[in-house]
Amino acid sequence: MTDIPRRAVSRTAKLAALPLGFAGRTVLGMGKRVTGLASDVISAEIQQRTAEQLFSVLGQLKGGAMKFGQALSVFEAALPDEIAAPYRQALTKLQEAAPPLPAATVHKVLAEQLGPDWRDRFVEFNDTPAAAASIGQVHRAVWRDPGYGPNGGPRHRDVAVKIQYPGAGDALLADLKQLSRLGGMFRAIQPGLDVKPLLVELRERITEELDYELEAESQRAFAAAYADDPDIYIPEVLDAAPRVLITEWVEGTPLSQIIREGTEEQRDEAGRLMAELHLSAPMRAGLLHADPHPGNFRLLPDGRLGVIDFGAVARMPEGTPEPIGRIAALALRDDADAVVAGLRDEGFVSPTEPIDAEGVLDFLRPMLEPIAADEFRFTRAWLRAQAARLASPRSPTYQLSRQLNLPPSYLMIHRVTLGSIGVLCQLEAKAPYRAILERWLPGFAPVS
Repeated sequence: MTDIPRRAVSRTAKLAALPLGFAGRTVLGMGKRVTGLASDVISAEIQQRTAEQLFSVLGQLKGGAMKFGQALSVFEAALPDEIAAPYRQALTKLQEAAPPLPAATVHKVLAEQLGPDWRDRFVEFNDTPAAAASIGQVHRAVWRDPGYGPNGGPRHRDVAVKIQYPGAGDALLADLKQLSRLGGMFRAIQPGLDVKPLLVELRERITEELDYELEAESQRAFAAAYADDPDIYIPEVLDAAPRVLITEWVEGTPLSQIIREGTEEQRDEAGRLMAELHLSAPMRAGLLHADPHPGNFRLLPDGRLGVIDFGAVARMPEGTPEPIGRIAALALRDDADAVVAGLRDEGFVSPTEPIDAEGVLDFLRPMLEPIAADEFRFTRAWLRAQAARLASPRSPTYQLSRQLNLPPSYLMIHRVTLGSIGVLCQLEAKAPYRAILERWLPGFAPVS
C-alpha cells in the first residue's frame, strides 16, 4: 500500500534528521570563524548547504511537507539565486514526483464516496493521475451529464476528479508538527523568516481543506460571483462528496510554466489577472482565495485566468477591511500622523507606546511603490531588497518593525497578500496596480 499513514515513520525520520545536520554545519561555521574565515562567506556556505539538505528532504515528502513547501514557494523570489535554485528543484519534485495511489485504492475511495455504481457516472475514467497535490490527486475523466446535448442525448463533459489520499488528515498534522521544529533552519536560509505563524495557520486550515464538500461550496460561490466574467474563469462543480470533488476540466497554460518561459506580455497579463482576482474577490464573492500558489492557476487560450483549487478560502462577508485602503492612501499622501492614528486604531501600533510617525512612513513607502505610480513592474530584485531591509538588525526599518504588531484578524489577509506579491515577483509582471486598488479596495480613494 502507498497510502500516507504507512509512510509516516520514514517521513518523520527524514524530518527529524534535518536539525542534526544543521547543528553540524553551525559547528563547522564556528570552527571556520576561529580560523579567520570571513563571516559572510561562512553564512553563505551554511545557508546553501542547509537549503540543499532541507529542500532535498522536502522533495521526497507528501502531506504536510508538500503543503508547507507550496506555501513557502511563493516567497522563493525573495531568496538569493544560489539558494533559490535547489528550492525550485525540490518544489518541482513535490509537484511531479509524488508516487500515485494504486488504481485499486482509487476505485475503493470512489465506491465509498460516490456509491458502488460510480462507474456508471463516467463515460471514461483514466486510472493514471493527471496531477498530485498535498492531500490528494487529480484524475481526468469524461462525465455523463444528466442534462441533454444538442442531439437530445446525454452530454459528455471533460472533468477533473480530485480524490483525497486515505489518512491524509493524520499525515498532515504529523508532518506539520515535525516541521514546526525546523524554524532555526529557515532563519539560517533567510534571516527574518519566521515560519511558525505560517505553520499555525496551515494547521488551522487543514480541517477545512480536508472537507471537499466545503471546498465545493466555496467554488460554487466563486463561480456565481465570476459568471461570464471577461477576465476570471471558475470551473463548474458537478458533484462532491467528503473525499471526492468533480469539476469541469480546465485546459490552459499553468502559471508555473509562464513564470519559467512565458513572454513578457503573458507574464504582465497574468500578473494583472492575479491582482484582479486577489483584490476583487472579497467584494464580489465575500471570499478571499487564500492559496496563491502558481499551480492553482492557468492562463486559458481565450486570455482568462482559470482558477482550479478552492481548498483554502477565507470568508470575508464584509469584504476587505476598509482601514487597509484608507491607511494606504494616507501614506501615499505623506500624512504621517493620520497613518499612525489609523494603525493604532486597528491594533498595529500600541495605543500607549510612542512611535516616530515619519519613521513609520519611511518604513511603509518602499512597500507602497507598486501603487505609488500608474504602473509598476514587480521584480525579484525589488522583493529581495524589501526582504533585506526588513531582516537586517542594523536597519532602522528592522528596529521600527519591532514596535509594530500584526493583529490576528489581519493574519490571513497579510499572508495571502505577501503570497500574491511573491507570485507577481516571480512573474516580474508590470500592470496598473493602483487602478485595480482604486476599483476594488474599500477606503482607497484616488491619489492625485
